[in-house]
Amino acid sequence: MRQWCSVIVVQVGLRLLLSPIGSNIVTRAACCSVGIVLPVYSTYQALEANDETQQRKWLIYWTAYGSFSLAEVFADKLLSWVPMYYHMKFAFLVWLQLPSANGAEQLYRNHLRPFLLKHQARVDLLMNSAYKEAARLISSHQAEIDYATSVFLKIKGTDGATVAQSHETAHRHRSDGDDEFSQNT
Repeated sequence: MRQWCSVIVVQVGLRLLLSPIGSNIVTRAACCSVGIVLPVYSTYQALEANDETQQRKWLIYWTAYGSFSLAEVFADKLLSWVPMYYHMKFAFLVWLQLPSANGAEQLYRNHLRPFLLKHQARVDLLMNSAYKEAARLISSHQAEIDYATSVFLKIKGTDGATVAQSHETAHRHRSDGDDEFSQNT
């Protein structure tokens, strides 16, 4: 009986997922599950097992997935008109992860790595500039951020004193130039 139920669930799920007239909600949920949920858990397992091979595999996957997501943000309006786009996205995400296809590794080795090596100096300048601009923006609006934080904590019912202490410690570290980014650049 249990085996029958699982067969039925798989059959219905595949029919919903692969049906061209199926709901985009089902296909988008499948993309989220395959593209994010499963890799997050697999990354967690690789980290906890301290398995360097699996950690490298999932770092490469996240590089490929992040690059795809970045491209998708800019092409979203165009892609939304492509018939069965989410079905193709689902197939792409499966391809990235399949051990037999090794899609993420192929994408990284053949396209992403060469591109990033070629443009690394410009990307580093852009990232450094964006980081400095974000830090300046946050510093110039610190009073508003502190106010919003205190309102949120009051709503949540958390003691604001602990947050103020941790904020003061973080501010001291930033003043000393002890942030992680400045050490890496």
